[in-house]
Amino acid sequence: MARGKLRIYLGAAPGVGKTYAMLSEAHRRVERGTDCVVAYVEHHGRPRTEVMLHGLEQTPRRELEYRDTSFTEMDIDAVLTRRPRVALVDELAHSNVPGSRNAKRWQDVEELLAAGIDVISTVNIQHLESLGDVVESITGVRQQETVPDEMVRRADQIELVDMSPQALRRRMAHGNIYRPDKVDAALSNYFRPGNLTALRELALLWVADRVDEYLNAYRSEHEVSTIWGSRERIVVGLTGGPEGRTLIRRAARLAEKGAGGEVLAVYIARSDGLTSSSPKELAVQRELVEDLGGTFHHVVGDDVPKALLDFARGVNATQIVLGVSRRKSWQYVLGPGVGATVARDSGPDLDVHLITHDEAGKGRGLPVARGARLGRSRTVRGWLVGVLGPVLLTLLLTHVAPEVGLANDMLLYLTLTVAAALLGGLLPALASAVVGSLLLNWYFTPPVHTLTIADPQNIVAIAIFVGVAVAVASVVDLAARRTHQAARLRAESEILSFLAGNVLRGETSLEELLERVRETFGMVSVALLERESDVAPWTCAGSVGPRPCRSPEEADADMPVGDHMALALTGRVLPAEDRRVLAAFAAQAVVVLDRRRLRHEAGRARELAEGNRIRTALLAAVSHDLRTPLAGIKASVSSLRSDDVEWSEEDRAELLEAIEEGADRLDHLVGNLLDMSRLQTGTVTTLIREIDLDEVVPMALGGVPEDSVDLDIPETLPMVSVDKGLLERVVANVVENAVKYSRQDEPVLVAASALADRVEVRVVDRGPGVPDDAKERIFEPFQRYGDAPRGAGVGLGLAVARGFAEAMGGTINAEDTPGGGLTMVLSLRMARGRNPGEPETPAAVAS
Repeated sequence: MARGKLRIYLGAAPGVGKTYAMLSEAHRRVERGTDCVVAYVEHHGRPRTEVMLHGLEQTPRRELEYRDTSFTEMDIDAVLTRRPRVALVDELAHSNVPGSRNAKRWQDVEELLAAGIDVISTVNIQHLESLGDVVESITGVRQQETVPDEMVRRADQIELVDMSPQALRRRMAHGNIYRPDKVDAALSNYFRPGNLTALRELALLWVADRVDEYLNAYRSEHEVSTIWGSRERIVVGLTGGPEGRTLIRRAARLAEKGAGGEVLAVYIARSDGLTSSSPKELAVQRELVEDLGGTFHHVVGDDVPKALLDFARGVNATQIVLGVSRRKSWQYVLGPGVGATVARDSGPDLDVHLITHDEAGKGRGLPVARGARLGRSRTVRGWLVGVLGPVLLTLLLTHVAPEVGLANDMLLYLTLTVAAALLGGLLPALASAVVGSLLLNWYFTPPVHTLTIADPQNIVAIAIFVGVAVAVASVVDLAARRTHQAARLRAESEILSFLAGNVLRGETSLEELLERVRETFGMVSVALLERESDVAPWTCAGSVGPRPCRSPEEADADMPVGDHMALALTGRVLPAEDRRVLAAFAAQAVVVLDRRRLRHEAGRARELAEGNRIRTALLAAVSHDLRTPLAGIKASVSSLRSDDVEWSEEDRAELLEAIEEGADRLDHLVGNLLDMSRLQTGTVTTLIREIDLDEVVPMALGGVPEDSVDLDIPETLPMVSVDKGLLERVVANVVENAVKYSRQDEPVLVAASALADRVEVRVVDRGPGVPDDAKERIFEPFQRYGDAPRGAGVGLGLAVARGFAEAMGGTINAEDTPGGGLTMVLSLRMARGRNPGEPETPAAVAS
């Protein structure tokens, strides 16, 4: 039986219209004669969605009892019995009520697909399992209902249901998504503009990646080897040299010229030991390309041009950016170089850019060693020169220049021996000496074409030739090996210095460190494994690369760290000389892991300490400041209720006024407490409008005596972009604080003026002032300068004022008043010429 097909409508958030789109598709299919039924769709009281259910057949639901409450779930057996061509199943990530056949609804969908039934379903981007941490960091909410990414990736069709954050918030405000009593809370929390924008970008990027996967799968299935330039993908070939930064920046500029351009930096390392580049320089280039919005890749390959072209074609790249070779002129006799080879083999569908840089033509310097080995290709060349070289030289001397003389013949053969030693080391040089001496004896030492030597002087000459050849080969080979060993030690010291610097600075994260291990040793994957005891199973504390191993036994190379931790690498077996550097990496990985855990524990401890501080301050405020007005209210009410005293109308009015005054003080204190709580939890949403200050400031002075404030708000002042309600609270809190501390014979001045693109409101008092070291502290919660203000208060007025001001994009700071006192400076954004009262896009949520 053929497996059914799965179609998924993917959205960035609830309410974008996934279910509506699914039901619209169902109506279209029914009109075409397709057998389509609703297996499970929940309209959540949304009238437009409920209307779309009319005219569609719905299978009965299964009722389940859980904790004395009745629930309904999709009845799988009923759908399988009905066996429609297409089944509509809403909310793919839904968790079924305990007692259901499957724990998750996506598992129900798997049963329907296995039965050959096509399924149309819906899911939000925040419910994908791999994005749980990302979504939690954006919204502050951990999604408990998730669906495996693989389930969604295997869908035959994924359709994105998109909507701008502003349109979604308007739909929410109109009551089209949630009930009216839940709208305000939703708009202030999950449906904040910043949250919706980030989730929308996440959904768009995820779908774009899936489109790339489908395109690559199609090209692979149809064996399409040519590159399809669906969008500009620019591959930057890095050597680990300093010119890489120039190449990355140039590639980023090329990518900016086309919409959706993408930069992929790739470093190709050989597979025979430590990579030949500076780990420090590669780390800088990795950070640079990521800062520019690109990605960094590490590829292992002995044939650099082929590996680079294979990578470019594998990612469907359209351009390759390479640097002009650092070779000196004479080095081109050894081959055309990577740039020329890539340009020659790239084909017509892949453009190659050769970029000039300051390092061009300066040479590569000493190569970083691969142990004491000279490399396979170099050794092969040494054997070819040592064995075939004398044969070719013999043919040349016997047919072209037969009269050179025995002494010159020996020097020529000796030259080949030295060349073989330079290229391949001692053994090719010895072979060259042996082959050369035999050929000299056979072709050039009388009697020729025999191994007999008639002249004793020739015997001595050939013996000296062999001795000199062996001595020269030994010296040259020893020098080459010492050079490589010195270069290797330099590479190791550079790596160890880099690690030591990171230990001191504490910069590198665990994943970055493991990625550098993979790049340094040219491995496929690296994992840091740990376990609680000798018999406990291994767990992965961090990994990079595809298919990391789950235990040290599965690794091609492992480095134990203590009794219960190990660094495991896959890709190839490391030589013994590389394990010293690997041990340093392993020790650093454990340090980084411990540091990360300590940092997490310290963060939790700080949160607990801050929570305890706030609670302690709140309890102190409640026990003192809130009890004072309560005591006054209690005394006044008790007096009025007393039958022992006959109160006059004036006395009763005074007692009622005291009750009202105490209630107002309580209301003010509780309001500040609630506002501070909203600021700390990030649930303050601003609605920015362009208004005149003279509409707001006078309304904010209702809580202070009329003669205690002087206003100076010019009529010609530009409009400001603010939230009217929040601005009123800010001005009220600042003015009340100024009146509280100012001298009774000196009114507080509230003046406004325009400065550049800002409008400043200055609240000037003539009180005792605040020292410079306390000007910032007075804006912290539960702070009262001197801890002895006149009147009531819990020290939240200025903290709330600054929080609201910053939520509107403004600032508030304290300055000294000339002649004594304190001046509060509230800076607001100047309007940009819109009509008064016209709303702007909702501003970001205060955090």
